[in-house]
Amino acid sequence: MKRFGFALMLIMVMAMSFGCAKKQVAVTPEEASSSETAVVEVVETEDSASMNGTAQANEAQLAEEVAAAAVALADTPILFDFDKFDIKPSYRAILKQNAELLKKLPSMRILIAGHTDPRGTSEYNLALGERRARAVQDYLIVLGVPATQLEIVSYGEERPAVQGSNEAAWAQDRRAEFALIQ
Repeated sequence: MKRFGFALMLIMVMAMSFGCAKKQVAVTPEEASSSETAVVEVVETEDSASMNGTAQANEAQLAEEVAAAAVALADTPILFDFDKFDIKPSYRAILKQNAELLKKLPSMRILIAGHTDPRGTSEYNLALGERRARAVQDYLIVLGVPATQLEIVSYGEERPAVQGSNEAAWAQDRRAEFALIQ
């Protein structure tokens, strides 16, 4: 039974030490040689405590930056002409800003979703939506964004931006949008 208790205590100490990499474990020689009990004291130095605080502050700041960048990316869809997937010159400046954000935050991963208006077959629209998403992805890669930060998907006509059966509504449906990958 004493061995079970010792093993349990050792497992708990190991679990606590893995949970916080900045902590040091101090065991006195008497405690280490005792087969009856093992008492382990976790000692946190001032340097490691301040490093933990700094790391947490940096992580919080990074999370805020990623959230702000995700909102900025999602605010402006890239619109396309009917039956086209080439990027209009007016959207290149927006994509350059998006690329700068993504390069600044290399841990951020983005899903680029391609959409179409309802005209055409479902198969054709899925393929066109994919070509639109891929065109945006390729442009961002040319601007220096690592491909590992980008994924694409096509929704075709399945997720319209606005309701309506006229050219004004359809123009909003022909787009590529950005979403943060969790």
